[in-house]
Amino acid sequence: MQIEASGGGAALAGVHASREGWPVDFYGKAVVLACGGFEANPEMRARYLGVGWELAKVRGSRFNQGDGLKMALDIGAAPYGNWSGCHATGWDLNAPEFGDVSVGDQFQKHSYIFGLLINARGKRFVDEGADFHSFTYAKYGGEVLKQPGQFAWQVFDAKVTQLLRSEYRIRMMTKVSANTLEELATKLDGVDAKAFLDTVHTYIAAVSQDVSFDHTVNDGKGTVGIDPPKSNWAQALDTPPFDAYRTTCGITFTFGGLRIEPSNGQVLDVTPAPIPGLFCAGEMVGGLFYFNYPSGTGLVSGALFGRLAGTGTGAAAAQTSASA
Repeated sequence: MQIEASGGGAALAGVHASREGWPVDFYGKAVVLACGGFEANPEMRARYLGVGWELAKVRGSRFNQGDGLKMALDIGAAPYGNWSGCHATGWDLNAPEFGDVSVGDQFQKHSYIFGLLINARGKRFVDEGADFHSFTYAKYGGEVLKQPGQFAWQVFDAKVTQLLRSEYRIRMMTKVSANTLEELATKLDGVDAKAFLDTVHTYIAAVSQDVSFDHTVNDGKGTVGIDPPKSNWAQALDTPPFDAYRTTCGITFTFGGLRIEPSNGQVLDVTPAPIPGLFCAGEMVGGLFYFNYPSGTGLVSGALFGRLAGTGTGAAAAQTSASA
């Protein structure tokens, strides 16, 4: 798509697009860009997010290719925010390349806080219990992507089976089970079995025994003397059967976007001055999230900045009509 500017670039006249394979021009008194980030574009992911990000699965639409961002930047809009950052979660290794509406978000695996995350070397690599998943899940997908082979196994024992979220009970998932840790080690495809057993036994020995487990709060039941620690919900893996789920990284949306006027959603250029007739909302708004993301705030920002952009666009259109 290509945004056309009128009057030597002074104001937006509309959008040049395609419909059913044919070029079409949409003209209007103002334009709202709300077509997402570049999470479905592997070339842009590698360019802005870094090495390996072209290999991530896409949790949602295949159509968020960064077109709106490129159109706006081409006419002088100011890039803004954490362009090397994104929302990315643990996602089933064998999920399709893009989101499947028949499954929805159930390829996600967010109960890692009650188990261990194990990489190909048989090692832990994050503090699984740093906080509730709502405060870590959107950055831990990126940590999984950094691991050898871009995968990790989530390992649990029977004590926490009933605490696992609903996505651990769907039919389409990559899961293995065993009655002993030694048997489980042989089933963790791609993992150094001996190193895994060493890691688990070291972890079990480090679990604090003087704090009670309570899944409803940050219980402080952690580990002592190992790195990385597990700060909460640390329990020995000692109750069969043992279950493990193989995950990779699923990208949700990108953080980099456009600089806007916060009062009405109008896009600013690099000076920064408002670009007449151009507004944006949703994932295209830059500067909202940096390095991490608390659960649900994308929905709030979409509603808030969508309303601002809609109100601002209406006012701009009315002003254009009054001056015509």
